[in-house]
Amino acid sequence: MTTFKTQNRHGYSIKFSPNRSNLLAIATAQYYGFKGGGTLFLVSYNKKKSSITKKYDMFWEDGLFDVVWSRTVKSLLVTGSGDGTIQMWNYKHPQEPVRIFREHKKEVCSIDWCQNSIDDFILSASWDCSVKLWDPNKYCSLTTYKGHDRLVYEAKWSPFLSSCFASVSGDGILGIWDCSSPLRPSVKINAHQAEILCCSWNQFHPFILVTGGSEGLIRVWDMRKLITPIFQLEGCQDAVKRVQCSPHHWSTLASVSYDFTTKIWDYSTSSEPRQSHQNHSDFVYGLDISPSENGLMADCGWDAEARVFQI
Repeated sequence: MTTFKTQNRHGYSIKFSPNRSNLLAIATAQYYGFKGGGTLFLVSYNKKKSSITKKYDMFWEDGLFDVVWSRTVKSLLVTGSGDGTIQMWNYKHPQEPVRIFREHKKEVCSIDWCQNSIDDFILSASWDCSVKLWDPNKYCSLTTYKGHDRLVYEAKWSPFLSSCFASVSGDGILGIWDCSSPLRPSVKINAHQAEILCCSWNQFHPFILVTGGSEGLIRVWDMRKLITPIFQLEGCQDAVKRVQCSPHHWSTLASVSYDFTTKIWDYSTSSEPRQSHQNHSDFVYGLDISPSENGLMADCGWDAEARVFQI
């Protein structure tokens, strides 16, 4: 296990680079994100020696709550901030953002960059109850999606359908959107009797996605029959902050929770976690599974530490 100290910055999001397997981005905030600034850490690590080999620190005036890498330009990444702005960074020129997007009225808590090789669009989800679609080369959003009554915690592109994304909200609603129809989601269901904090698409099946709720439940859904979840996973003692479907096995997923744990699940075999790791001494907020190395994971939390580990 490799541990990174984030210098009294509380971790919100962590992501492996899709282009460089030993490079991590960590989005953090001062004072638990309630006030103060945010720092984006870019860490190049050596797994054999379990040590940090290079580090960039990039500072913003408000907390940074999510981060995502560009898949086409290796040095670009985007963060979402507590002041409602979105920052595009180039780690080859780390002094300041190369572009700033200013439209959201409240915190931007989720950022996602389209995963296919044709489209180059960014989604942002905000506490202002909206999702916005961005062309990274333009300063104004292309479309605003308003289909939730409360803050939107996360929006994620489908890995199979380029014009489709999912959103989840404090209103307990899971929405499935067609980008060309901004007025309302194509599908809208009451997926949890609680706030939904996170979602993730299955990387092998185009109709399967997962949601995590503040009541501690993880639910697996089939878009073709959304009356009830096809699986329900129980074992988190507090809110599920993030879920991520594995890019290496169709029924494996990971979760992090306010119960300080990172859990690994195989919903094809059991509704109980296969592994449970308590890597942190405070809420765990960030989670990522390496896209290139099976079994390699990373998480970060409010204890101002980030960890890379094998499962």
